[in-house]
Amino acid sequence: MPLARSMSMTSLNGLPLWEDEDLPTEDLLLFEISWEVTNKVGGIYTVIQTKAKTTADEWGENYFLIGPYFEQNVKTQVEFCEPPNLAIKKAMDSMKSQGCQVFFGRWLIEGSPYVLLLDMGSAAWNLNKWKGEFWEVSNIGIPFHDQEANDAVIFGSLTAWFLKELSCQFDDKPNIIAHFHEWQAGVGLILSRAKKLPVATIFTTHATLLGRYLCAASIDFYNNLDHFDIDKEAGERQIYHRYCMERASVHCAHVFTTVSQITATEAEHMLKKSPDVVTPNGLNIKKFSAVHEFQNLHAMYKARIQEFIRGHFYGHLDFDLDKTLFFFIAGRYEFSNKGADMFLEALSRLNFLLRVHKTDVTVVVFFIMPAKNNSFNVETLKGQAVRKQLWDTAQSVKEKFGRKLYTALLKGEIPDLNKILDRDDITIMKRAIFSTQRHSLPPVTTHNMIDDSNDPILNTIRRIGLFNNRTDRVKVILHPEFLSSTSPLLPLDYEEFVRGCHLGVFPSYYEPWGYTPAECTVMGIPSVTTNLSGFGCFMQEHVADPAAYGIYIVDRRFRSPDESCNQLTQFLYGFCQQNRRQRIIQRNRTERLSDLLDWRYLGRYYTHARHLALSRTFPGKFEMEPSAPPKTEGFSFPRPSSVPPSPSASQHSSPHHSDAEDEDEDERYDEDEEAERDRQNIKSPFSLGALPQGKKKQHGEYRN
Repeated sequence: MPLARSMSMTSLNGLPLWEDEDLPTEDLLLFEISWEVTNKVGGIYTVIQTKAKTTADEWGENYFLIGPYFEQNVKTQVEFCEPPNLAIKKAMDSMKSQGCQVFFGRWLIEGSPYVLLLDMGSAAWNLNKWKGEFWEVSNIGIPFHDQEANDAVIFGSLTAWFLKELSCQFDDKPNIIAHFHEWQAGVGLILSRAKKLPVATIFTTHATLLGRYLCAASIDFYNNLDHFDIDKEAGERQIYHRYCMERASVHCAHVFTTVSQITATEAEHMLKKSPDVVTPNGLNIKKFSAVHEFQNLHAMYKARIQEFIRGHFYGHLDFDLDKTLFFFIAGRYEFSNKGADMFLEALSRLNFLLRVHKTDVTVVVFFIMPAKNNSFNVETLKGQAVRKQLWDTAQSVKEKFGRKLYTALLKGEIPDLNKILDRDDITIMKRAIFSTQRHSLPPVTTHNMIDDSNDPILNTIRRIGLFNNRTDRVKVILHPEFLSSTSPLLPLDYEEFVRGCHLGVFPSYYEPWGYTPAECTVMGIPSVTTNLSGFGCFMQEHVADPAAYGIYIVDRRFRSPDESCNQLTQFLYGFCQQNRRQRIIQRNRTERLSDLLDWRYLGRYYTHARHLALSRTFPGKFEMEPSAPPKTEGFSFPRPSSVPPSPSASQHSSPHHSDAEDEDEDERYDEDEEAERDRQNIKSPFSLGALPQGKKKQHGEYRN
């Protein structure tokens, strides 16, 4: 099949597709280049890992990932093999003959994509020469002391070297698409364009460098986007060379993409270019699907979290665990960017509301944010030991009691309950009770923090006074390590922990996408996000009433911080007012949104970007009808017509509303009917430019 031919585009549900047949991938090679291929650093690893299966299904043996070689990662993640493509093998052999180590194999994740790993250590001796070459083509100087930028130069130079060797194998045929992720991979793109390689290039920024730095400095970023002196701000933060690398990559690429509309706006001002395509991040939904059992999994893992709570709060367990809700925030320890500052302030206000209204609901809040620590603190370990000791005591007395009861019943007697427990049993139980006495409050952190006095979360807890007092209806626990099933404290993996919680709270100020609320959604756990996160904007565009589906969106863009904090407090308080049945119904609705986040749908935006790159790189051989790129707007889930309504839309006039009202509302709820209606909506989730028939867009429908 000849590759050099003209192709036109047609449209299905408003999305461009190749006429008659899809892009002839058997004649093309797709490479995705990222520093996080087999090397987990941040969220880009999740993007590439979860998208691999969908892309591999589409491209088959012609899909390859390029990343850095780190032996400790390769040992557990990569199975080495020979390249199936002769041209790739020749390119690798050419590099090896000149002293560069290149490894090839399959990445052991779902989809098992091929990976090509470049050993930077074997080529580090070329650093000064490559920095000089990079200066000649870009006028960007790389400081000696910036190890990360130096690594980016080595990695990018090796990538461009490989692409040059590979393209030499194909005469003049347009056989290569190279997709670069983030500035660490951008040097390879810049050098490829400077060498005029016949490669269609795509660059994706998942977050702008300067945007992250500015937001971390507590600057009113989004309301001053057009007022920043970009060069001055980057220079003051000593990242000017990195910023230039990122900006050059954006302007050199044939197609520039970002992961969300909010990041697109940011890139327009920070990088001085609007993206050609917005490529939302998805998830491999099969990994998280529990096949109608996610409610059972919630109950099972909630019970295991309750066991931890029994130990952590021993001696102060004067609240009903059946009326206790578990909230959590998780992610990198970026106090302001991740919204931990606003979350703590909202918890203080929530605690006041719950105490004033004398509610019997208790909220336990977990902060799962890694920070420097010296392992578990003694008081936390003691709590779990006391809990286990009490359990063993209770089991011993129960077994002894059971034998006496069994013996009496065999004799046909009703045992004297006053005699069935002897003095030794009473003594054992009294000693057990005395062992639960403690003269200190339950700790607010599970570990010994290295810099306790300067920790922002702990300092804020001290300021607002949330010390886990008996009178507090909001309890706080900082767990400064990622969760693990092998932990002696809370033996749960992150996914298990999320399933056991009631609400994930992520009031981020800077969140280009937001995988944490997305993961909550596919596991059927409601979450709080903001209209400054890509995920929050995505849900506002696609769901008419996100709160009814368990997606609470805090307005942090058009409201003052105090107003946003009050809104977050109302969301949390409204959630606390729900009864158990309302929470179950809401979890059902939340889980049904998971298909919107499936790569099988969202992968089509990457497909469009590749088509666009080919048509721009080789206009004589690939054509696209001029049309606007697909956008992630235009489709909207209707608000559920049944009740119970979301708590945000139905604040009770009194916190002491009657359960009878809830029961009357529940009578009008038909789970099967609503689920079927949602399934019909999900089948064509991106019908661009049109709303479902009979549904008119209401004023302010997509606004918070």
